[in-house]
Amino acid sequence: MNKLKLGLPKGSLEKATIELFENAGWLIKPAARNYFPKIDDPELSCSICRPQEMSRYVESGMLDAGITGKDWTMENESEAIIVCDLVYSKVSRKPTRWIIAVAGDSEIRTLEDLEGKKIATELVNVTKKFFDERKINVDIEFSWGATEAKVVSGLADAVVEVTETESTIRAHGLRIIHELMESNTQFIANKDAWNDPWKREKISNIAMLLQGALRADRIVGLKMNVPEKKLKSIVEILPSLNAPTIANLYQTDWFSVETVISEDEVRDLIPRLKKNGAEGIIEYALNKVI
Repeated sequence: MNKLKLGLPKGSLEKATIELFENAGWLIKPAARNYFPKIDDPELSCSICRPQEMSRYVESGMLDAGITGKDWTMENESEAIIVCDLVYSKVSRKPTRWIIAVAGDSEIRTLEDLEGKKIATELVNVTKKFFDERKINVDIEFSWGATEAKVVSGLADAVVEVTETESTIRAHGLRIIHELMESNTQFIANKDAWNDPWKREKISNIAMLLQGALRADRIVGLKMNVPEKKLKSIVEILPSLNAPTIANLYQTDWFSVETVISEDEVRDLIPRLKKNGAEGIIEYALNKVI
């Protein structure tokens, strides 16, 4: 049987990735102290590894495909195939940000003020390229973790760190002086695997379903019955991705109306629909929108 070797990210994205796969149709069961979770697809074998290393494993062929961050494909100057972007994170459905931060009471205000200063970061190559392009000489030091504390403890003048909510940055009393880049999750593939017809189709199908699951996030289906005389007024106030589906109810002058809308519109829309004559209104969750 053909089998695709799939890499899943360890750490903060692990839970969100497993949930995304579940919404897309795959059940993944992690095991304690085990880097090889079970998945309910005989055509897939899963390995969990750090996002920082994922692109190297995919590029080398140890994995056929994997999920990592755009930041780490850039950091490793990866030549793996970028199949698609998957904008999700451990907290929100927004890209993360790599920022440059200094102590709250620091005299450093601009990028130019960092001339000759020490910067701690895990994203060394990207940071070096950023400052080289601007001809600003800085001393970049690799950080193994707890990067924000390097400024607090006086081990660095600034940090380049990833943030989603800025809560950790604020908790350490740091001040952001510049946004280096945005990053999002990416589904990447090995070049040889991508050139294999079976593996390419499998990878493409996974990408399609993962993207469909993300499109369904905070989108719901809405279904209702509407009398013919009220149909026009209901359709006029009904948002939809394309156009609502309308079908006659058997041997009546009523219609079944169905649409897909953003979840945050429902709370205001349902009272309006009811007021305009809709009945039997049903809201239902969606797993995928393809």
